[in-house]
Amino acid sequence: MQANLPPTSPMPALLQTIGWWLRPLGFMEKMRARYGTPFTMKLSGQGNFVVLTDPADIRALLTAPPEVLHPGEGAALLEPVVGPNSVILLDEGRHMEQRKLMLPAFHGDRMQRLTGLMAELTDRELDRWPLDQPVELHERLQALTLEIILRAVFGLDEGPRLDRLRELMPQILTFGESPVSLMPPLQRLMRGRGRFGRFERDRAQADVELYALIEERRQEGAGERDDILSMLLGARHSDGSPMADVEIRDELMTALVAGHETTASSLSFSFEQLARSPEVTERLASDDDAYLDATINEVLRRRPVLLIPEPRLVKQPFEVGGITYEPGVVLTAGAYLVHHDPAIYPDPYAFKPERFLERKPGTYTFLPFGGGRRRCLGASFAQLEMRIVLREAARRFTVSAAGPRTAPARRMITITPGDGARVVLHARRKARTDSGTKTSSRPASQAKVPSSGVVTSPEPIINARAASTASVIGLTSAND
Repeated sequence: MQANLPPTSPMPALLQTIGWWLRPLGFMEKMRARYGTPFTMKLSGQGNFVVLTDPADIRALLTAPPEVLHPGEGAALLEPVVGPNSVILLDEGRHMEQRKLMLPAFHGDRMQRLTGLMAELTDRELDRWPLDQPVELHERLQALTLEIILRAVFGLDEGPRLDRLRELMPQILTFGESPVSLMPPLQRLMRGRGRFGRFERDRAQADVELYALIEERRQEGAGERDDILSMLLGARHSDGSPMADVEIRDELMTALVAGHETTASSLSFSFEQLARSPEVTERLASDDDAYLDATINEVLRRRPVLLIPEPRLVKQPFEVGGITYEPGVVLTAGAYLVHHDPAIYPDPYAFKPERFLERKPGTYTFLPFGGGRRRCLGASFAQLEMRIVLREAARRFTVSAAGPRTAPARRMITITPGDGARVVLHARRKARTDSGTKTSSRPASQAKVPSSGVVTSPEPIINARAASTASVIGLTSAND
């Protein structure tokens, strides 16, 4: 065991793992409050995780030579889903080559060409949302982001294959809902048995469909399609060879893991925040693009769904913040803690999109997509989805809370609204005065809030089972 790690809790690794799993926000905030930063988390089956929050330390982390820190090995728990060729599991030269193959698919004109499809799928989904009654949006947004990925990334057309993958993909992703399934040593022991066995069977069925799709598209040859699969089929390695079928399969699954649950959760948190900030919703309805982007940035700051993006496994001695870390330690940026540091973001628990009208997100202080050479390739894709969904929703609805705010819950490696983003949607009424000027569209039943339209204090938490368990080990926090 390394002697010069930052401080950690005296609790054994198992109890720390339980706290990290059941109440990740409260766990991290209590660790920071008690031990300062950086601090060390001891996680069963995964070793020592050192959480960094100083922007200078994060800069050193994100710009370290690729042979010194291995983010790919730090994300090994995802291999059963994404496969060994995934860009997020590769390191050094192999990572850079695969990243170059993937990069054109998620930038520039290709993203803009997918806008129409995303808007069409969004309209279809929002048409089904009920009005004037409590509705949990998270599951509906999961369905929407899955549909967008299957259509825009996988390039699937309507038909039996799309129907089968609609059913299989969510089942595959549920394997990570248990903390046991996210521990690589236990993954190996569980092969063929229980929950993991069911996951393996679902994955095999999905692979049959994916490989058949890839073969069909290869036979079709170059076409006019704008989906990501088409780009991957045309990509070439540095030696001129095409991507192998297994490489394409792994990158398609990577796009699913990186862009399905994460975007659905970010959108869910958007509605959770808008339900308590009606003035923000009103301003979004005015089609102010700058304010829409600022609101998205504030959602991603306030509720980063990846609390510690892209942990990096130390491969060679690495010094940061006056401590030299030996191989085997995992270093990670504490995105949630950075985003809630009052020295960086004044009044950090308030929801204030205006803060991003005043300044742009900082490279080492705004981390919803990680950073450095490993920054999420799909960041522009996810932000485009959020723009389309939130713009259309603001045009159609006002949003009010359906009950008390709840603590976020964990789903695989992400966090989601604990109540499934339960809100009430109201049809936006565009009444006009005699002079033709629009009046307020807020329903009469919706209570007014202060003109700032923001939450000014940490919200209460309603999650009895998790709170009870976490309180036993002393890791609850009012800031969840």
